[in-house]
Amino acid sequence: MVTAPPVLRRLDQALFDSVAAEALTSPRRRLNHNLHRAPDLVQRFLNVLQPGTYVRPHRHLRPNPGEGFECFVVLQGAIGLLLMDDQGTVIQAERLEAGGDVPGIELQEGHFHTLVALTPGAVMFEIKQGPYVPTADKDFLAQFPAEGTPEAQVHERAWRALFED
Repeated sequence: MVTAPPVLRRLDQALFDSVAAEALTSPRRRLNHNLHRAPDLVQRFLNVLQPGTYVRPHRHLRPNPGEGFECFVVLQGAIGLLLMDDQGTVIQAERLEAGGDVPGIELQEGHFHTLVALTPGAVMFEIKQGPYVPTADKDFLAQFPAEGTPEAQVHERAWRALFED
């Protein structure tokens, strides 16, 4: 017997707390909780970030114009979004904060960006075009190190400092 998917999936504090706890123990210090299946045409998920997570600067390029957008809405805590030029210079910084002046943003395709967790257990809801293809999802800025390196942590700390008062 095949079980039907639930009609409703609650995005509640219990879920936020559970995913945040897992993100704390993850080597990446972040974790996605997918609401979509990999082949779905619309990716929708919670992205939970803890301070210290390093998101290598990247952009999204898709075969058809308009498909590489991302939409972020912070549901808990605060996240810093940094836009970069092709040389990796920060050209814009946006503080996205639940209950703040700017809780969310839509980023058009082709723009290099990174994210930093500004508060513990920061939770954002993310929407982007699917289906998810891991080998083609991101175009990384080559001058930035891969995750898990000491150099990556230096960049993460410097980017987070841009948001300190």
